Amino acid sequence: MAPPTRARSLAKSSFSPAFSKLKTSVYIDSHRPGAVSSSHYIRTISWNASGTFIATGAADKTLRIWNPEKTNVKNSTELRTSSATAVTSLERVSFHPINENELASCSTDGMVRFWDIRSKASVGEVKVGEQPFTLAWSPDGTEIVAGRKDNVLVSIDRTALRVLSEHQQPLQTNQCVFDWSGTHLFMTGGDGSVKMHRYPSLEHTLTLNAHTSACYALSMSPSGEYLAAGGGDALVSLWDAQEWICVRTLELTGGLVKSVDFSFDGSYITAGSDDKEDKKIQIAHVETGEIVHTISVTTPAAQVAWHPCRYILAYSADQQGLKIVGGIS
Repeated sequence: MAPPTRARSLAKSSFSPAFSKLKTSVYIDSHRPGAVSSSHYIRTISWNASGTFIATGAADKTLRIWNPEKTNVKNSTELRTSSATAVTSLERVSFHPINENELASCSTDGMVRFWDIRSKASVGEVKVGEQPFTLAWSPDGTEIVAGRKDNVLVSIDRTALRVLSEHQQPLQTNQCVFDWSGTHLFMTGGDGSVKMHRYPSLEHTLTLNAHTSACYALSMSPSGEYLAAGGGDALVSLWDAQEWICVRTLELTGGLVKSVDFSFDGSYITAGSDDKEDKKIQIAHVETGEIVHTISVTTPAAQVAWHPCRYILAYSADQQGLKIVGGIS
């Protein structure tokens, strides 16, 4: 399959005039019978490799695949497990980095599941232990790392569907991400740090003192030039991935940073927060740190995710479901 066509990059002066013309589309799920509306907020989102589909995971355990060009829930697909074990909470969804039809999810029943969105079915699952809540694919998609709430990182062989190793960590890993070579894994910590480990040994090699309070979000730029970290101090720190110096800090949210993401070309960055008073999403130019565009929102947008090859931005909107700026052409 040919790789998806990438849009042209926009200069800083051209971004806001172009982006402000894009329509914002709303994708509202139907509530599960018996579920309270407050349990239906979206807690995790992920684009597939080509940007043709986006997955959402809600607090009421709904895992749904949306076509960004069709807002009606009838045109979406809900993925359900046939397992007798009840999924008590869906924690994270993450599309395979190469296979656009495969999705991984983890939930507090201790399972990491793999899904084929064409057959709408689970194609494998691995028991990883108590309460996995983070996922990170290796760049080639052969392995995936799950982080558990008891401070253990679990490496999984995707093909063999088996646990490769378990690594106890001194602190809970709120999020982890691979570098683009797959030889290092970065993880956040409750002490505000970002730690770099060799993979697969998970030998510690570097600690970045990134934030004054817990660090929650991580993102590697598409070129691998920068690593962005978001913390409880409402800041995003931007790190040069060669020299490992902090080139700047960005104030993109009004509260704790729950998510951070780079645009497809690495030129722009945004972050999400669940602070009830934070009524905007700010987009900054990476090289200068300048805020180039602001999106007004009526509810907190904790999760943000850029399309993999377009200036299209998806974000969670509390009870309003999923919103995508530029979702329908």
